[in-house]
Amino acid sequence: MVRKKAKRAAKAKPAKAKSKAKKTTAKARPIDLYYWATPNGFKISIMLEECGLPYVMKPVNISKGEQFNPDFLKIAPNNRMPAIVDPQGPGGRSISIFESGAILQYLGRKTGKFYPADERGRVEVDQWLFWQMGGIGPMAGQLNHFKHYARETLPYAIKRYEDEVNRLYGVMNARLADRPFLAGKYSIADMACVGWVNLWKRQDQNIDDFPHLKRWLETVKARPAVQRGMALGMELRQGIDMKDPKVQGVLFGQRARAS
Repeated sequence: MVRKKAKRAAKAKPAKAKSKAKKTTAKARPIDLYYWATPNGFKISIMLEECGLPYVMKPVNISKGEQFNPDFLKIAPNNRMPAIVDPQGPGGRSISIFESGAILQYLGRKTGKFYPADERGRVEVDQWLFWQMGGIGPMAGQLNHFKHYARETLPYAIKRYEDEVNRLYGVMNARLADRPFLAGKYSIADMACVGWVNLWKRQDQNIDDFPHLKRWLETVKARPAVQRGMALGMELRQGIDMKDPKVQGVLFGQRARAS
């Protein structure tokens, strides 16, 4: 009788293993990434690659106005990408998130990666993440607009934003003088900044004036996940003329729309 029970127990083990395999498969449901290949989009594609999370890229062609589609606005009411839908959010229920900083923090909490669990460490990351979102991102974005896309040349605007980007580069350079990454360890703050600093030539900045920043940029860009994240969807941008009046009409000068 003992032997029979042992045999039955042995036969039961494969069934348990099969059940576990099913649970593992269920946990691997991919995140939908609503995305276009821009510095803001790179933040999330890099984080997903760094964390090894399965995801499906859902292109949002901002030059065609796809960011105004009603279905997308249900996910991102500010009609801006990136956004994500995680089918296995808190409590196992689907959740949609817009705003790149909020997405980075969410993914950091979800995975426990690149975003410290302790409050002191998290503050170090948060202050540089929000510095990017309120500083280097919008300032470099305005510089890019007035320098490359404005229909008339405005020297004051160009100098204003060139100088501010230069100042912000100086802030980063000083911060990185005694540490390898913005918050000490590599984090979502670095992911948020790399796409913007990578455009230093287009911003008419001299990266050699900022040696610590240059070292940081080379180090971050050498990471395979960063390379994959910044390559995602680049082919979709080919052939788009950003100076086309129709494209500029979609991207610039938008006002509130009636619901």
